[in-house]
Amino acid sequence: MLKIAIINGPNLNLVGVREPSIYGCVGFEDYFNSLVKKFDGVELCFVQSNIEGEIVDYIQRFGFEVNGIVLNAAAYTHTSIAIADAVKAITAPVVEVHISNVYKREEQRHCSMLHGAVVGVIGGFGLFSYDLAISAIVDMASKK
Repeated sequence: MLKIAIINGPNLNLVGVREPSIYGCVGFEDYFNSLVKKFDGVELCFVQSNIEGEIVDYIQRFGFEVNGIVLNAAAYTHTSIAIADAVKAITAPVVEVHISNVYKREEQRHCSMLHGAVVGVIGGFGLFSYDLAISAIVDMASKK
């Protein structure tokens, strides 16, 4: 069975409450439960942290055990060399995900420190961005 970890960064624990015009009205835990049902043949797990070092720890912990990681590093996407280095150090492919289209937002969100380390970037499709990332990892694993 394929194993995929979802790692969410700062403030994503407030999805469903925080800026619903950008992030929607559904909480991530409820959405995660729908992902588990949709991707029945995939073992999914998710973690969230507001702390950069904990995100690095999660990447290192899962990065040698799972078939792929869906990473929404949130604001750390634009600032964290440490997270990018952690992604480069592991064997699991990582897909960078954003709920919003970062290129329609403030200019400081247009730069990703992670894009050179990840296999792909998906954003702007709301929470459905996670579905797309999981599907991409499943597809990559089927071609190995």
